[in-house]
Amino acid sequence: MATSGFASVFYSEPAVLGLLANVFSAFYVALQNFAHVATGSPAHGLENTLAGVHLILIGGAVQLVAGLLTFRKYDHLAGTTFLAFAALWASYGATRLVLGSSDSIITPAPTRLPSATALPNITTATAELDNSTMVKTLINVTVPTILPQPPPIDESATAGLIAYISVAFIVTFCSATANYIMPVVFGAITVTLILEAVGLKVTAALAASGAFQLVITLVGLYGASALLLKGLYQRHVLPGFGNALFDVLLLGAAIKPSVRKQVRKGGEEEEKKKDSKYAEPYALGNMTDTVAAAILAFHAFGYPTSFQVGALWVSFDAAAQLLASYYACLKGDAYHCTKFGLHLALWVILSWEQFVGTVSLPGLGVGLAEVAEARLSLTGNWFFVITSLLPCLLSLSRDRLELVHNLAFTLVTLATIPQIPTSSRGYFLGVALAIYSFLSLAISFISLVNSIAEKILIPRGNRLVSTLKLQEALFGFKRCLTPRLMPVPASPATPAQLSARLPDALFYLCNGLSAFAAMHLQPQSHARSLLALPGVLVPGTLLQVFVARLQVRGGRRFGPTVPFCYAAIWATWSWLRFADPFQGIPDPSLHAFTAAAVAFLTINFFIIIIVVFLALFSIVCLYGAIASLVNHSKKMKPDSTDSSPPCPCPSSKKTTGLMTIAKILKEGGVCGIPSDTVYTLSASCEHPEAIQRIYNIKDRPMEKPICLTIATLEQLVAVNPPFSPLLWEFMRHVYPGGIGCIVKKGEWLRKLVTTHLLSMTGPLAITSANPSGEPDSTHHDMVISRLADKLDGILCDGDSTELVSSTVVICTKIDEGTLSFLREGAVPKAKVLQIFETVKAKMAAKENA
Repeated sequence: MATSGFASVFYSEPAVLGLLANVFSAFYVALQNFAHVATGSPAHGLENTLAGVHLILIGGAVQLVAGLLTFRKYDHLAGTTFLAFAALWASYGATRLVLGSSDSIITPAPTRLPSATALPNITTATAELDNSTMVKTLINVTVPTILPQPPPIDESATAGLIAYISVAFIVTFCSATANYIMPVVFGAITVTLILEAVGLKVTAALAASGAFQLVITLVGLYGASALLLKGLYQRHVLPGFGNALFDVLLLGAAIKPSVRKQVRKGGEEEEKKKDSKYAEPYALGNMTDTVAAAILAFHAFGYPTSFQVGALWVSFDAAAQLLASYYACLKGDAYHCTKFGLHLALWVILSWEQFVGTVSLPGLGVGLAEVAEARLSLTGNWFFVITSLLPCLLSLSRDRLELVHNLAFTLVTLATIPQIPTSSRGYFLGVALAIYSFLSLAISFISLVNSIAEKILIPRGNRLVSTLKLQEALFGFKRCLTPRLMPVPASPATPAQLSARLPDALFYLCNGLSAFAAMHLQPQSHARSLLALPGVLVPGTLLQVFVARLQVRGGRRFGPTVPFCYAAIWATWSWLRFADPFQGIPDPSLHAFTAAAVAFLTINFFIIIIVVFLALFSIVCLYGAIASLVNHSKKMKPDSTDSSPPCPCPSSKKTTGLMTIAKILKEGGVCGIPSDTVYTLSASCEHPEAIQRIYNIKDRPMEKPICLTIATLEQLVAVNPPFSPLLWEFMRHVYPGGIGCIVKKGEWLRKLVTTHLLSMTGPLAITSANPSGEPDSTHHDMVISRLADKLDGILCDGDSTELVSSTVVICTKIDEGTLSFLREGAVPKAKVLQIFETVKAKMAAKENA
């Protein structure tokens, strides 16, 4: 399997950086909390400013780097967690900056902007002056301080803290499937967020928050030290990593075989072709949806009334969602790349519209009634309603939960329509956002669990329509639109060409959103211009630059040219709309911009001149987005030259495949082979150095022994180990199957030989084929993607028999009537104990006879 770029091993242990970012940020906040409780006075002025800078740079930027590196290391849990917490710390730091600036700046009384009817009077009074004098007069009259006093922190940060509490709880639960350190750190962060939210009202809670922040500091420092030593020595030196509180695959062990078969059938395309170059961004994208929707829901219900700090929280959250869209594109997922991009556009537009309506315009002296009237002319949200139906259509071939999630987003877009009466719009929007936030939280948990397990452990419902049928219907519709066009056989696309086409749908949607937002149902005014500004600037400029970056990443030299051109046009439009109220730009300047834009890109003349052409342009963009997503929905077969694994991977169905693996093992190699349950790593017992390699490959602690495998129970009979009749009878009842027994070792081990593959190699030492602490490999593709670059061969046998590894029973005290368990796996404890009781009853009957 040829890969480009660096292998994940070269990224060492970026989790060290992520843990230290949380440690230093928590310790800084703890010091301020203890000072607040001791003195009875909260931080203010420069103290808040320094805290804000510290949290943004350390908790935000440094943790962002750690998240990006862990995504490249194919670490789903750490990558998702670090990027989500980077947005959290950055948002909290921005809140401190706002508080620090508000303590040191005295804002003058706002000066009301002249209304549209008052401007002619100003022009008449200055008719005898030249243009420059008139502009200066307008500047002196209309420039006030835009930002008024910020709202109290308890109204600004509470919504964000509550939203992140739910995210931190999910991360804490899922981290328990990885090791012992992360759950403590992330659990303490969860409790800290709760206490910080309470501490905004009750000062005493800050002391408890500081105590838990010290827990984060101490445990985080220990975890960072343990990971640093692991990176240096390539093995676990300090305990805490390499073992988990519970196996995530146990969540799916209880699934009925019929359901498991259906899940495998529905998701076999997604599971068997894993792209292990980057971690999966789906949990991160849904987590950011949860946070943004929750913050906006609080504001829709009137808490807080001003959205100055809320806009900052949503913006940092949207930055994390932008990274989710980016990594979805890198993984070749056009659907999620477009979906996350569309969602973050809505969240940022809504938040900054609220900022303009509740902070900027009131600071300019515009009344709330005038703001509400200006909102009625906005049309950009209608395009969101239309485009939100596109993911609903495509999710028909995915799963029911995805469809419900997309329908809830459509409900949110309907609730954002400004033409809804103000008296009912707030509650309608709040309820819709709350429903969507809850659904996003549930999907975040399911996505993260399934990503960690590399399997669909928690089903999300059956698909309503197969992908093939949906493609046939959509392409049939295309043939109806173009009946005279003859189909031309297309040559297979290379991966570079495929990734270059991925952002096309997002490109069309961004232009459509900007075009709709640029239209107005009423005459232009300053309030309408400023309210329409986010709807044009965010998708037209910011997201277009993002699309251009994706086109560069796709390998097309001229791919980013068109997105950059459109970004320049929409940015110029936005600047003129923003600057006009303050600089009094005369009409000739606007006409000059129109002429320049037409010369810059001829096709854009209808964006500036006629509203009807704007609508037509939006429709064309919508069609382009639909066509791009539909055309990309068909799975492309990977180039055969790009899929060769770095080690031999023969099939288990052929004797030559067995002989190939046997030869590698006999020569001292390490191979991945199937077992009764999951895939295992194996090495010949004749080569102790090969067994040592297994520990290095898995990052397995040296104090943990590995198993010895046999082909049949008769092989044990041949070497005559000193087992009691009860133990022999118990093993006859459990072998072969998903149970392993721990017995006392002795000289009989030296005589042990195995048959078929084992007879060719001698006894094999085995352990599960996965990095220590990570889920078991249940398909040979998972072994290839995670360990092929470190192995000498892999015996490919398709899906494993079980989702989890074997149950390991300690049989050293079986003659005393006692069984204990080292690990519960494929066979439940109750079943093993039931077998044991049956065996004891059978043995007792023989003795009595």
